[in-house]
Amino acid sequence: MNTLAVVLEAPERLVLSRLDLVAPEAADVVVDMEWSGISTGTERLLYTGRMPPFPGMGYPLVPGYESVGRITSAGPEAAARVGERVFVPGARCYGEVRGLFGGASSRVVVAADRVTPVGDDLGEEAVLLALAGTAWHAIEGSRRDGKLTAPDLIIGHGVLGRLLARLAVAIGGEPTVWELNADRAQGAEGYRVVHPDEDSRRDYRAVYDVSGDSNILDTLVARLAPMGEIVLAGFYSERVAFTFPMAFMKEARIRIAAEWKTPDLLAVREHLDAGRLSLGGLITHRAVATDAASAYGTAFSDPACLKMILDWRSCS
Repeated sequence: MNTLAVVLEAPERLVLSRLDLVAPEAADVVVDMEWSGISTGTERLLYTGRMPPFPGMGYPLVPGYESVGRITSAGPEAAARVGERVFVPGARCYGEVRGLFGGASSRVVVAADRVTPVGDDLGEEAVLLALAGTAWHAIEGSRRDGKLTAPDLIIGHGVLGRLLARLAVAIGGEPTVWELNADRAQGAEGYRVVHPDEDSRRDYRAVYDVSGDSNILDTLVARLAPMGEIVLAGFYSERVAFTFPMAFMKEARIRIAAEWKTPDLLAVREHLDAGRLSLGGLITHRAVATDAASAYGTAFSDPACLKMILDWRSCS
């Protein structure tokens, strides 16, 4: 078997290549991809060559961790059904070409326990489950004695920031979102978006940063209530630092939220099924996969592009 895949041969050198796939094992499934999303965080760092040292890092590589497709075959030990639509968080099935994260491909071979059934109701919006799961994982980390603390300040109104805000509203919060770009300030659903210069509040209990700005901590500490928490929910390519005295006086807490886990996806699905969460309006751009080079350029350079997805359905 082979596949058509996005390959980063080196920083800023992206091609669409035909790659051989490893042979499926007994617990594997083969998934023919329908859509994959382009991440403007980690994938941009991979594209520009600014990704810090990371397990599995190296070129050439197949990027992508926001993929959705249908199972076309399943091994005898795979607990999956042929024809089932599943979310695929990536794959390492390309031989000597690294899969980091390996989902931007027309077909993958992946362990059955790595995929998550999503049903047919979400359609292309299912690619957003990775970011929704990441947002929920960040909020879930606040749980104490069974209770969650909703974000009351979110930095950045991209897709992850919007999902954090929507989930905060879903659990009863009333978040404020900071956004510098006036165009991106549009589209709030049940929360307010302001320029930070227009916000004088300095008693936020739970501040979630998804800006990726390594130099923002001092600004956020100054806006905290005593014993408030800052959650770093983005990905940072530079050293993150802060000035100690203000953080000391505030008794600030700083928490790092990592990537989603399977229970986070299940929790997101519960919110979706209950009507508390919507993924609508977040996919703004679409391209056929054969136009991948142009699509990645748009995703990384156009501020109006919240989420670009590649359509693999005509590829084989």
